[in-house]
Amino acid sequence: MLKRSTIQLLRFPFSYFLMPIYWFALSFVDNIDWLKAIIIFFILHVLVYPSSNGYNSYMDRDESSIGGIENPLKPTKELFTVSILLDIMAIAASFFISPLFVLCIFIYILFSRLYSYRGIRLKQYAILGYLTVVLVQGSLTFFMVNYGADKTLLVRTWWLPLVASAFLIGGFYPITQIYQHDDDKKDGVNSISLWLGKKGTFIFCALVYGFAMMLLWWQYQILQQQKPFIVLSIFFLPVVVYFVHWFIQVLKDETKADFKHTMQMNWLASTCTNMAFFTILLIKHIG
Repeated sequence: MLKRSTIQLLRFPFSYFLMPIYWFALSFVDNIDWLKAIIIFFILHVLVYPSSNGYNSYMDRDESSIGGIENPLKPTKELFTVSILLDIMAIAASFFISPLFVLCIFIYILFSRLYSYRGIRLKQYAILGYLTVVLVQGSLTFFMVNYGADKTLLVRTWWLPLVASAFLIGGFYPITQIYQHDDDKKDGVNSISLWLGKKGTFIFCALVYGFAMMLLWWQYQILQQQKPFIVLSIFFLPVVVYFVHWFIQVLKDETKADFKHTMQMNWLASTCTNMAFFTILLIKHIG
C-alpha cells in the first residue's frame, strides 16, 4: 500500500491540466488507431505526467501550495522509487506504439528530470526553464500523440499546430506559478512568472495565448475549415471573461494572485480547452 503522501504528490488530477494537447493533437489525425490512442493516453496521463510531478515534489520538498495541492505532505523515498517505476512502465508500454515513440517518451522523461534535478535544475532559469516546459509539454507531446495514434505511423509536418501547442502551454504555464513567487525566491528559482512580475505575467500570457489562437486560425484557414475555430472561440470565451476579471482584481490588489484564483483559472481553462478540442475531434470523425 502506497503512503498517502506518495499518492497525493503524484498529483494525478494535474494530468487534466495537460490533457488539451492530447485532444488537440488527436484532432489532426485522419486515420486514428484507437487502441494506440488509448495506450498513449494512459502512458501520458497515468504514468509520465504523475511521475514528473512526483519527482519534482521529491526534489522541491514544498512546504506551501503547489499545483493542485494547497497543503502538500512531505515526500518520502517511496515517492522517488514510484516515480522511477512509473517511468519504466511508460517506456515499456511505449514499445506497443513504435521505437520512435519510445525515444520521444525517453526524451520527455529526461527533460522533466533535468528540469527538477538539484544538480542541474533547469527550472531555476526563467527562459531556459520556460522553453523546456513549452517545447516538451507542448510541441513534443503534440508530435507524440499525432504520430503515435496514426494507423500509418507516418511522420507528418503539422508545423503550425506543432508551434501552436508550444504557445498554448506557454500561455498557460506562467499563470500556474503566479502565487509561488515568495517560495521560488527562497528556493533560488527564477521562474518566468517571477521574472515578469504578477502584472507582467498576465500581460505575457494574454499575448502568448493570443498568438496561439492566431496560429490556429491560420491553420484552419489553410484547411478551409471554419467550424473548428468557431467552436474553439466559443469554448474559450468563459476563460477570457474570468482572466480579464481576475486581472482587474490583481491590478487593484496583488494578493488576489493567490492559490485559490490560480486553481480556479486552471480548472476553467483546462475544462474549456479540453471540451473544445474534444468537440472538434468528434465533429471531424462523427459529424
